[in-house]
Amino acid sequence: MTTKTVPTQQATIPVVLVLTVHPDERDQEKDREAEMHSLLDTAGRSVVATLVQHIQKPAPGTYIGSGKVEELKTAVLDSGAQQVVFDVRLSPRQQRNLEEEVSVAVLDYDELILDIFARNARTNQAMLAVELAQAEYDKARLKRLWTHLDRQTVGGSSGSGSGFKAGPGEKQIEMDRRQVRKRIQDLKGRLADIAARKDRAVKTRSDAFNVALVGYTNTGKSTLMNALTNAEVLAQDRLFATLDTRTAQLFLDRHHNVVISDTVGFIRKLPHTLIASFHATLAEVREADLLLHIVDASSQQMEHQIEAVEGVLKTINAEEVPMVMVFNKVDKAYSKTILLAYRRRYKESVAISALNGTGLDELKELIRSHIDRRAQKVTVRFTVTNGALDAFVRSRAQILEEQYDEDDAILTLVADERLFQELTTNPQLVVTPVETAITKTTTSKLTTAKTTVAKTVKKNDP
Repeated sequence: MTTKTVPTQQATIPVVLVLTVHPDERDQEKDREAEMHSLLDTAGRSVVATLVQHIQKPAPGTYIGSGKVEELKTAVLDSGAQQVVFDVRLSPRQQRNLEEEVSVAVLDYDELILDIFARNARTNQAMLAVELAQAEYDKARLKRLWTHLDRQTVGGSSGSGSGFKAGPGEKQIEMDRRQVRKRIQDLKGRLADIAARKDRAVKTRSDAFNVALVGYTNTGKSTLMNALTNAEVLAQDRLFATLDTRTAQLFLDRHHNVVISDTVGFIRKLPHTLIASFHATLAEVREADLLLHIVDASSQQMEHQIEAVEGVLKTINAEEVPMVMVFNKVDKAYSKTILLAYRRRYKESVAISALNGTGLDELKELIRSHIDRRAQKVTVRFTVTNGALDAFVRSRAQILEEQYDEDDAILTLVADERLFQELTTNPQLVVTPVETAITKTTTSKLTTAKTTVAKTVKKNDP
């Protein structure tokens, strides 16, 4: 008799999922449900029942209508669910009222996202940031922890005050609030120290062109990072696989010093507390010279995902950073016709597959072109016997022409903003700007690559 060994799986928490969809957004219902299933799976929960309410205006006390609350109670009892999870942000009052009705814990969207971030935090910075976000979230919900303690009142004679005395519940809430406020201040201080160190680290890379990858969660940013560099970033087909920024060198050629950073993925309605607490982590985005916005071309919700990312970029004051739209997973594109329309909408875009390498050469040319746009042609004059200076200039710049005038060497080269600054502040060099220099070679390569991809997409379009 052969015994088959079944791998042990970690037990998941059974939940009832409540989807609240505006009547005008019914077309998004299936995609939102699929995303919530992915989030719940990442959070160690399994959906045993789903309730949908097409709701135009939330009910003040319970968000969903009274009839739907009764349905929810029945669903919880029939399915044996241990929790109820909503796909929206609930007020503390709504959360408390719902828990009293269904007799199990009720989680809103923010709490679910916070739980996922807490599970995936690995570094000290990420763990502190998540703890801060959780503390800010819990601060407004302390009261529901102590509703079992009654308020007590005592009568008072004239002149003895209001006649009201807080009961044990109120006293406990105040003590908890003081502790939470103190913890929040402590966490903010520790994260501020990390942010200062992070800013100094970013500034030390001033001689490099900094590229940051941004995008909706699970669009393939980490896979692209690994395809472009040797970073070996964790890349998994699940939401929020990594929360920590990873940085690595991107080699284009010896004249371009490029550093690329993989950042935390975004999602619709990303809790404001998380955005604020991940301020230090997102410094890589704000300080970048170029953003690569990675979009999942296989998703039917590209438009909504793009809007979600752009919303976060605006929140962190990074919307003015130059950006290239990178449509990833073109080998699984939902519609090549729609993809082509998106590429026409965005002036600078590229279609790639980080998994099989399609379009990566064109992406590199786009990055190179952004560097060259910020460059200019200059001549530098220095003593020909200064070998160290000659070696420095040649190692950092593309030399277009070289001449010699008695004891001086005169080199014509292309310098980006950082190199130009370094050259002009060197007392041993005489620097003369010639003209803005975007090399014809780069532009020609870029145009050819775009034409090739456009023809390929059109040819393969069903």
